[in-house]
Amino acid sequence: MNFLAHAWLAGDLPADRLGGLMGDFVKGPLPAGLPPDVAEGVRLHRRIDVFADTHPAFQRSRARISPERRRVAGVMVDMFYDHFLALHWDRFHGVPLEHFSAAMYALMGANGALLPPRLAAILPHMRDSDWLGSYRSADVIGMALDRMAQRLRRENPLTGSGAELFAGYAGFEADFFEFIAAAEAFAADCRARRGPGA
Repeated sequence: MNFLAHAWLAGDLPADRLGGLMGDFVKGPLPAGLPPDVAEGVRLHRRIDVFADTHPAFQRSRARISPERRRVAGVMVDMFYDHFLALHWDRFHGVPLEHFSAAMYALMGANGALLPPRLAAILPHMRDSDWLGSYRSADVIGMALDRMAQRLRRENPLTGSGAELFAGYAGFEADFFEFIAAAEAFAADCRARRGPGA
């Protein structure tokens, strides 16, 4: 789950960022009690996901994944891209990653009643282990994918998948830079089209 990319692509509005962080945990119709501005943030998250799935650089990264892991390639590439965003953070944001991450944990903590149960449950560990900042380390990405593999009920090929990041590192990094520039423009356009105050 690419928490960092969605938080960054959401822009500067707290509601968009909150919706961006919640997006992977809200499936199907949006909950009736979700504030409209947070719901817009979740919708933006979903638009970005659709954009990613169809972007040539993202598709190229998925094709770099070994055939035996191809069905979880999207999850892997999401995590790989969060690594490159964290690693090169200074190119993309003027606020240090440590401060940005702390602000995201504080935002979720202040809106605990709105968080989906699974996100609320992992927030303390996410904050204490500084998941967003720790993505700078490729080894951490591998460990996160291994943890994900253990949490999934079905048998899956995610265990050990961090090795694929090291094996194709330069290619994934080149794909990331191509993709993230397009994704930033796409997300900004989506936010602008909503109009002021939306």
